[in-house]
Amino acid sequence: MYIENMQGPEDVKKLTLEQLPVLAEEMRHALLIRASKHGGHFGPNFGMVEATIALHYVFDSPKDKIVYDVSHQSYPHKMLTGRKDAYLYEEKYDDVSGYSNPHESEHDFFTVGHTSTSVSLAAGLAKARDLKGEDGNVIAVIGDGSLSGGEALEGLDYAAELDSNFIIVVNDNDMSIAENHGGLYQNLKLLRETSGQAECNLFKAFGLDYIYVDKGNDTAALIDAFKQVKDSKKPVVVHINTLKGKGYAPAEQNKERWHFSGPFDIETGKPLYAGGEEGYEEITCKYLLDKMKKDPSVVAITSGTPGVMGFTKSKREEAGKQFVDVGIAEETAVALASGIAANGGKPFYGVYSTFVQRAFDQISQDLCINNNPATIVTFLGSVYGMNDVTHLGLQDIPMLGNIPNLVYLAPVTKEDYLAMLDWSMEQREHPVAIKLPGGKLISDGKTVTKDFGKLNKYEVTQEGSKVAVIGLGAFYGLGQAAADLLQEKTGTQATVINPYYITGVDTGLLEGLKKHHSVVVTLEDGILDGGFGEKIARFYGESDVKVLNFGLRKEFLDRYNPEDVMKENHLTAEQIAEDILAVLK
Repeated sequence: MYIENMQGPEDVKKLTLEQLPVLAEEMRHALLIRASKHGGHFGPNFGMVEATIALHYVFDSPKDKIVYDVSHQSYPHKMLTGRKDAYLYEEKYDDVSGYSNPHESEHDFFTVGHTSTSVSLAAGLAKARDLKGEDGNVIAVIGDGSLSGGEALEGLDYAAELDSNFIIVVNDNDMSIAENHGGLYQNLKLLRETSGQAECNLFKAFGLDYIYVDKGNDTAALIDAFKQVKDSKKPVVVHINTLKGKGYAPAEQNKERWHFSGPFDIETGKPLYAGGEEGYEEITCKYLLDKMKKDPSVVAITSGTPGVMGFTKSKREEAGKQFVDVGIAEETAVALASGIAANGGKPFYGVYSTFVQRAFDQISQDLCINNNPATIVTFLGSVYGMNDVTHLGLQDIPMLGNIPNLVYLAPVTKEDYLAMLDWSMEQREHPVAIKLPGGKLISDGKTVTKDFGKLNKYEVTQEGSKVAVIGLGAFYGLGQAAADLLQEKTGTQATVINPYYITGVDTGLLEGLKKHHSVVVTLEDGILDGGFGEKIARFYGESDVKVLNFGLRKEFLDRYNPEDVMKENHLTAEQIAEDILAVLK
């Protein structure tokens, strides 16, 4: 096997052109076996095998610097840059991350997991090279789906200004996570259909030179193209037409399903671990489709991740024009929602917590200053959410919880969530965001009668004394468990409170607690700094009430075990009860 001898890019160059396709097949086989056991980004990597081989055959990494957008497609790159064992041997699968990582290799230049960044990042490398009077090629690799992001277009706009060596490889497989959306994809389609000869050319319009490679999974054709642009003195785009998921029939036929996959059976393609349990994705989709049928002004918006709210292809077709995918463009999603709300529509924007931070300015400026009644729902903003350092969803409470006019809500149960949606989608006074709980979905079957329009009114669910426990959203149950333990140890029943509102303080309730409570405890599923608990601590600042805030430290975690992180942050019921006892003594 050739792959076993790949210690670095120099070993790729030792192979003949005839041997390179064999190397590609060996790499795909290794990727398939690993993905079936370990999971990971599937389609993006299978489509980029030949292009990655060709890049390392022609260029001289790390002197020639390759920057991968999102880096979902960087597994083949890792295989050829000294990290092959993490793809060949099961016991080493976790030796590397799912993204490019400078701590792993000198061939990686950025830790990247969000989209549309590679052109701008690589342009920075090229600018620094030119300022220092150095040479070498700088290559940005970006997928067609990522081109819809504003930063990608900003990077393309600047690229021609470099007027020096800068190579942009556009990996065009006619897909984002789901299908592409937006006008620029009509031009990519035209370029594919004319083998790059169409007069209307997005890249040339930006002042860039341009080469088209129709056979983007043909190693020889790619090598020829890359040799043409190596050491070029002007910024140039190499537009390659690839097949997402190439080499595995189920992934070629259902590209959306196979963008990312958990462990699966290779023969059937079926997941090894079937979920089966109801999740917030399905609940959200059902709610919105029912709402759409009754009200034509309701519209669901996604920024390239329709699966976040359960909108599979069939569900998108059912929704018709009441479903909008703006592409990977969170900023536009928020501004669009604000515009729809301003003109009497009822927009719902579903987004992973890790991606909503990309639209902070639009939420603040375009939405909340104008106080337009749009609904934003953040998914997986939890210690129990995605755990890669590039995809952490732990910053939404400090970020969204401090924007004026925004009402940020934290449901505990499925019933809470649906009641919040009912209120948010019909009211016309506030922009509203809802933080879905992490961990296992809780449904208690109780009818929710709370009027969420009476802002910042917390709910006392258990009357007690001495200690009050305020458990926000997903951590409400943890707070109740800590209160139960405290009662077992002391005989004292604590007051337990469900606050519901992240963005506001129930001053009347908090003031009333001073009479019979000496300790107030807050729990939140997110970063403590600037978070919910600090609002409560600030309220009691000059009083004799002591406040204990429980949440997560401000840090970049990577590939963590949630239970370990909970213990490290004193977020078990036992630790919380012990800390309360220590203060009471």
